[in-house]
Amino acid sequence: QVQLVESGGGLVQPGGSLRLSCAASGSFFGINAMAWYRQAPGKQRELVARITSDGRTTYADSAKGRFTISRDYGKNMVYLQMNRLKPEDTAVYYCNAGILKVDTRILMDYWGKGTLVTVSS
Repeated sequence: QVQLVESGGGLVQPGGSLRLSCAASGSFFGINAMAWYRQAPGKQRELVARITSDGRTTYADSAKGRFTISRDYGKNMVYLQMNRLKPEDTAVYYCNAGILKVDTRILMDYWGKGTLVTVSS
């Protein structure tokens, strides 16, 4: 069974930094794109950053210049380095991945359970 597990959330002061990690585990043929989404209280889930299997990245306007997404292909992990954090970055951050099933090679969408990031003084 494929699982995505996030870590690295917590409480940080405005202007501070956090690094989120997400590990994919289980049996699968391969991983396509990986991404970070977030959902603030009372708001819809939104894309923060995405990285493809060949390393191309996409960022939400709110993340450009402050956040960096990266992958460790050998460890099946994705990271989100968040700098100059603002109170409006407070949200539950979710890891997302397109994963090819080991038997059928069908691309399936998987989500982690989320990690809470709180930016407050």
